[in-house]
Amino acid sequence: MLANEDQLEIERRGRAVKSVYVYEAPVRLWHWINAAAITVLAVTGYFIGLPLPSVPGEAAHNFLMGYLRFAHFAAGYVLAVGLLGRIYWAFVGNHHAHQLFILPVWKQAWWQEVFYELRWYLFLERLPKKYVGHNPLAQLMMFFFFFLLALFMITTGFALYSEGAGHGHWSDTLFGWVIPAFGGSLQVHMLHRMGMWLMVIFVLLHVYAAIREDIMSRQSLISTMVSGWRMYKE
Repeated sequence: MLANEDQLEIERRGRAVKSVYVYEAPVRLWHWINAAAITVLAVTGYFIGLPLPSVPGEAAHNFLMGYLRFAHFAAGYVLAVGLLGRIYWAFVGNHHAHQLFILPVWKQAWWQEVFYELRWYLFLERLPKKYVGHNPLAQLMMFFFFFLLALFMITTGFALYSEGAGHGHWSDTLFGWVIPAFGGSLQVHMLHRMGMWLMVIFVLLHVYAAIREDIMSRQSLISTMVSGWRMYKE
């Protein structure tokens, strides 16, 4: 819920508005770069798995799949480096920066808030609750369907990358064990693609929830990830 020490009351157009600084600049920058990387990864990954029809003409003049693979690998590096930076910022940033990684699962009150938010999203509750940072249900979903899933996608992605990079490459040294551990290259490809669809579904739900909360709960979400300030209208 809203923390009194974080609140700043102002008046705007005759209505009370509370504004709280939540997301620092590195978190906001990571969020949008991450969104762009996931978009590139999903689009290029789809076509890598289901290639376009053959392009006519001289092969030397057509490198479409090569460009798609390059874009996919480059976005994968951005995703991995960005996640490492985000983990670092969880330790040095403000107290909202670690919400994505630490779930207070030992607290009964937190689970009650999770189920309240679930009922709210299912239109079974009439009054929204307002939070600084992520609400408990968002924390839970972000932890499993972004953080853990992103780790899985990075691990399996670089394992597949190591097949082309060759023995002795850093990707083979760090992630080469993944392919035999999961039963072979085909199985890793399949799991990596399933992970892509899970992440696409999560992103769609994440965007829907952000827009819905902006409208129904009278607290800003989308603009907060631009300015860093969360606004609460009475």
